Amino acid sequence: METKNLLQSRQHFEVLDGLRGLAAISIVIFHLYEFLIPDYTKSPIGHGYLAVDFFFCLSGFVIGYAYDERAPKLGLPVFFRNRLIRLHPMVIWGSVIGLAGYIWDPFIGAESVAGAGYGKILLAFLCSLLMLPYPWLPGRAEGLFPYNTPAWSLLMEYIINVFYGLVLLRLPRRWLLVMLGISTVWICAVARHRGWIITGWDAPTFADGFARVFFSFLAGLTVFRFNVVIRNRWPFAVLALLLIGVFVFPHFQNDWLLEMFLVMIIFPLLLALGAGATVSGRMRSFCVFTGRLSYPLYMTHIWLVWLFGNYMAKQKPEPLELYLVAAGVFVASMLMGYAALRWYDEPVRKWLMQRSGKLYRSKLQEDPAKKLAETKS
Repeated sequence: METKNLLQSRQHFEVLDGLRGLAAISIVIFHLYEFLIPDYTKSPIGHGYLAVDFFFCLSGFVIGYAYDERAPKLGLPVFFRNRLIRLHPMVIWGSVIGLAGYIWDPFIGAESVAGAGYGKILLAFLCSLLMLPYPWLPGRAEGLFPYNTPAWSLLMEYIINVFYGLVLLRLPRRWLLVMLGISTVWICAVARHRGWIITGWDAPTFADGFARVFFSFLAGLTVFRFNVVIRNRWPFAVLALLLIGVFVFPHFQNDWLLEMFLVMIIFPLLLALGAGATVSGRMRSFCVFTGRLSYPLYMTHIWLVWLFGNYMAKQKPEPLELYLVAAGVFVASMLMGYAALRWYDEPVRKWLMQRSGKLYRSKLQEDPAKKLAETKS
């Protein structure tokens, strides 16, 4: 296995962008199949939920790459501000469309509002905006974020980002390995107890989410800090097929050992291979685009999936109609994700970064000592 330091120059990892995009698309398909074929052992994408663990692993690598050297110079307030600007606009938008979908659901919206009451509905919305769990809204299976179920992983992302800034940023490599070892035992214990790791998203399994994010984030950070980047000439299609192969690999009852192998071995290996691969031409454009789309798609699709599930329950359509509607929901989710990216997420983040940059520069001008220190750094 040949490794080489590919991290000395500030490059962009287009292959990893493409893999992240495919993982987000797989999540949409997985959530649709949760209604189409609720039995995961019969689902054609029975391990699709592991895409979240792949996201966490990617995050550890990318955060380490982007901030290990810069964060001490920027300072923690700027680091946390940057992460908030990157993540929170879509948290807000996902909450807004999730609320609208809950209230105006044409199939059970009136029943949901009557059963929950406007007090709970508004409180759940406020909590969603502030990234605070509220698993008490009727009809959403005790999900921590009933208007936007996938937001549970964003809460874990926020928590691990804070932990990175306060602890991991200055942690020596040997202690990073110690923490990785502890998190390995932790996630294995959770997986063995549950029989799988599709956990952390609802109230009964909330604590399990910490095991998932800590292991995978630390694994990704370890790949970066130990430069486990495998230089290769593999086509993107090969790496994409390996990733998709994880998601479509048949699910069996109590297959936690298999899931641990996929999460602890295959995902870090794919990360190392993806970071060491290159792509060009149209495939590069595809990777960059799907990478940009991945987060808005992830944060906007679930309200449509809930509508689809309620349509199934109320209309009881024939199989042909059912799958045609599911295909329509998938296409609509992709289009809504793109619309959110194009006309909301990127413009809002650009404006916020420009605005915060002006405030930061004005503060430096007000304090000559800070300005001098910034110049020296």
